Amino acid sequence: MRRAPMILVALLTFAVAHASPAQDLLDAAHDHLARDYGGLSTADRSALARAADDDLARACAPTPDTCPASTAYPILDRELIALGDEHSAFQDPDDYRDFIASATGGDRLQYGVKLAPLEGQSRLVLEVIPGSAAADAGLQRGDVLTTINGNGYTYDALREARSSAATITLGVRRLARNFTVTLRARESSTVDLPHLEWRGSVAVLRIPTFLSGGSVAQTVHDLVRDAQTRNATGMIVDLRGNGGGDLGECDGAVSAFVPTFTRVTRTPDGDTSITVSDGLRRSGRARDRLVDDAALWTGPLVIAVNEGSASCSEFFAFENQYAHRATLIGERTAGVGNSATRLFRLPGDAALQLTVQHYVKPDGTPYPSSLTPDVAVSEDYARLARGDDALLTAAVQALATAPVLDAHALAR
Repeated sequence: MRRAPMILVALLTFAVAHASPAQDLLDAAHDHLARDYGGLSTADRSALARAADDDLARACAPTPDTCPASTAYPILDRELIALGDEHSAFQDPDDYRDFIASATGGDRLQYGVKLAPLEGQSRLVLEVIPGSAAADAGLQRGDVLTTINGNGYTYDALREARSSAATITLGVRRLARNFTVTLRARESSTVDLPHLEWRGSVAVLRIPTFLSGGSVAQTVHDLVRDAQTRNATGMIVDLRGNGGGDLGECDGAVSAFVPTFTRVTRTPDGDTSITVSDGLRRSGRARDRLVDDAALWTGPLVIAVNEGSASCSEFFAFENQYAHRATLIGERTAGVGNSATRLFRLPGDAALQLTVQHYVKPDGTPYPSSLTPDVAVSEDYARLARGDDALLTAAVQALATAPVLDAHALAR
């Protein structure tokens, strides 16, 4: 009897050894989908898994024992699309490496610039990561990339040059001036922490991501304190293009504006109530200090969002909107702000980003998937290329009627 478990292990090992890399990948993904999914999709996950297995069997028919993992990539992509949960996605090895670099603040081969389509193939610079090749070359928000190596700019050409780390010459238009810059993609940090800009006496707190390997929440509190010391008359939190990140960083950042907030986390294992106050997160007897020396902004507050504001940035905006703490301005957000994900590593250095929980308020009010601004203003990239950030200008104007916190009530 004592040998039975050893025989079982041997049989299982024998079976696994004869499974192809593609089947191993798909099996691991299906295990997580069955056991760990905690989102709102009502799709029949068992039926989706069976269909994916059938698709893989057909695709691997010529080499059933050695079928490469890459054969399963498009099949798993289709399965997750059919799941109907925009927060859940497959990451191939390249995607996974890039995500880990961003999440940990590590290095990756990059130019360090975020772009948006403008006219034809031209691209508008939206963000430049400090210390990157793009920053060293002097690129700025609002620049228009018009050519690459003397030819019309194309994303494919930029991507190919990045992959090969080739030196390129970019044609740039800044307002009415045309010039060129020379740069080469290099391994550089993905850290892109919050920073302050000023419009007169108004502090603009730009939070480009809630990733960057930690310190986002602490930086937010430090910058809020800096704005208070410099007697800012109002604050704009700019979350445009912020695709989200770490929930702990988000919770900590929210607590610089909302004194106390509570949510109920719903998972396959049950509900958990979490309260955040003064940079401290509490759940039952558990205590998690998210920031040290917390600050609290009590003045007028406006939060700028657009269709690129997703996940944790939607959560940040919702907590402020729900608490009547801020005026939300801009565009309807991306639509994944009611749940949280976990990354599961799969065989072959791929990964599955899977929704593992969703949220409601203590009274049962569900977190919305997307947010509708209190004041609707569309991004106008053509105006930005001419030096006028229309949405940010409207945000400054909205401060005149934005909510404030009663500091005396807080003191009591």
